Amino acid sequence: MDLSVIIVNYNVKYFLEQCLISVKQALAGIDGEVIVTDNNSVDGSCQMVNEKFPDIQLIENRENVGFAKANNQAISQAKGKYLLILNPDTVVEESTFHKCIDFMNQHPDAGALGVKMIDGEGKFLPESKRSLPTPVVAFFKVFGLSALFPRSKLFGKYHLGYLDPEKTRSVEILTGAFMFLRKTVIDQIGPFDEDFFMYGEDIDLSYRIINNGFHNYYYPETRIIHYKGESTRKGSLNYISLFYKAMIIFARKHFSRKNIRLLSFLISIAIYFRASLSVVKRIFLSSVLPLLDIIAIYAGYILITPAWGKFKFGNPDHFPDLFMQFVVPSYTAIWILSGIFFSAYSMPIRLLKQVKAIITGSLIILLIYALLPNSLRFSRALILLGGIWTISITTLIRIVLNQLPGSHFKFYNSRKKKILIAGNEGETNRIKTLLNQIGLVPEFIKTITPENGKIKQVHHGDVSQIAEIVNYFKIDELIFCSQDISINEIISCMIKLEAYPLEFKIAPPESFSLIGSNSKNLQGDLYFYEINTIGKKSNRLKKRVLDILVSILFFALYPILFAVVKNPGNFFKNILLVLNGKLSWVGYHNASNDLFLPHIRKGVLTTVMKTKAYQLSDQEVEKTNINYAKNYTIYLDLYLIIQGLKELGKD
Repeated sequence: MDLSVIIVNYNVKYFLEQCLISVKQALAGIDGEVIVTDNNSVDGSCQMVNEKFPDIQLIENRENVGFAKANNQAISQAKGKYLLILNPDTVVEESTFHKCIDFMNQHPDAGALGVKMIDGEGKFLPESKRSLPTPVVAFFKVFGLSALFPRSKLFGKYHLGYLDPEKTRSVEILTGAFMFLRKTVIDQIGPFDEDFFMYGEDIDLSYRIINNGFHNYYYPETRIIHYKGESTRKGSLNYISLFYKAMIIFARKHFSRKNIRLLSFLISIAIYFRASLSVVKRIFLSSVLPLLDIIAIYAGYILITPAWGKFKFGNPDHFPDLFMQFVVPSYTAIWILSGIFFSAYSMPIRLLKQVKAIITGSLIILLIYALLPNSLRFSRALILLGGIWTISITTLIRIVLNQLPGSHFKFYNSRKKKILIAGNEGETNRIKTLLNQIGLVPEFIKTITPENGKIKQVHHGDVSQIAEIVNYFKIDELIFCSQDISINEIISCMIKLEAYPLEFKIAPPESFSLIGSNSKNLQGDLYFYEINTIGKKSNRLKKRVLDILVSILFFALYPILFAVVKNPGNFFKNILLVLNGKLSWVGYHNASNDLFLPHIRKGVLTTVMKTKAYQLSDQEVEKTNINYAKNYTIYLDLYLIIQGLKELGKD
């Protein structure tokens, strides 16, 4: 057997699906195999592999054993003359494997091979080639000098930024996202070192290869897309800690004791330095907007309170100090908490969410006001005036922040997208149908054929005219149909259009998933786009908060609901299970085998309320579940809970 492709997966089902499609195409004409090791994913990855790729060998771990050990599990079973360690968040060209095998056959000194990688926006990824992280190189990398001077032979050595990325050459370190290995070399030097849980194992293996007399080659004659940062959160404190601790393990294994102490010292400083910067940045970005709101609201009341006192009672000091010291902060806290609940502080900014939050907060304040004793009721008018002031000043704050150059606080772009689909008539119609089914209404959809010179009436041009079409129609998003256009040509188009403000997506055949440059979640972009609300972290939090609050209410009202709910004993059990996070009050209907819906907890009730009166088809159930997923609100859950009150004791 010529080639064994090894992929370690962890909760990136949709990336994995697209990766496997490209791998199968690239294996055409090659005696090869594919082995996927899954590190206890909970997103349906294993089910997807079994159903869509039954000929692939799947190793299902019951725990996350780490990248190195998971790869070694597959290496021990591999039969190929060559091994390819491949990330699941990659897409390979159709000719990639053939070219790599040919190169390795022609270069018996090659122990491993890496290729040119681009990201989801068509930009070259500098980690395609790297040097050994010696203490000096690591210092420049850790403290950002390599990023400031990427082409410097002194400071930019980590990513070898001074070397031409279009030329084949021997390098020291290759990335684990794509490592094409000679099996006999691995048999000689051993597989990945399992002391590395994640990160650093590729550096260690690369270094052992060159220490045993072989070469690692950077080979840019073939390219892959690597959606960098999707399979790991590279801005997290956990990533920073794991990455630099892996470098310490490497130093202890390969460097002198003097260099170990120096590198360990530098890395320890780096961990605290980078962690501190990350914490400060996150705290600042997450707190600056609510802090500005708090200051502005309180400042407004400093002006409003005496003005209203003078207008209404003829005395600017009519209200006691208690009002400004305790009541106004309480009002402010309710408005801020309401803003958090309505995701008014999430980015990008949506002014409508802020307005809804303030109105809701004002109603809550008025409700509490009505329940207070007369001694604590100061002025209903000040609540209304404060609400008007809060809406006005917080809106102004967001408008000002949005205008700042390079600001993190940008408005949500509600403008309809201009979409271009590259594919033949059948696939472009399928994509249009999917867009229509999920309710996405672009400004327009244009199509181009992948066949040069064979333009039909339904198309606006062919792929050779893609740059002119993108520029003329001011396209926002370009969708490639991978059934009709090769990955090779897709990558070429992405590189060609790199300078355009454009989002790229690839539509695999017969799939509901789209992977693209703006994928913000681990699953990838389903055809839910921005309206895939149930998959958003903020809405998952809202759903969980609602579950807890409703459970507490049911617990308090249990003596009354005991006589209303069928099977009250099981109802009490469900209350405890929901509080414990094992269940949700509302979930999908019969969606245990659905590969495409965002994962949520199993529901006591489901999206389909009345199944006895009439029988829904599978398509109707699927449509109901999709509508619930993309149009989720807490009010929908409340409606379904109220409607299904008697059924809350279901098993």
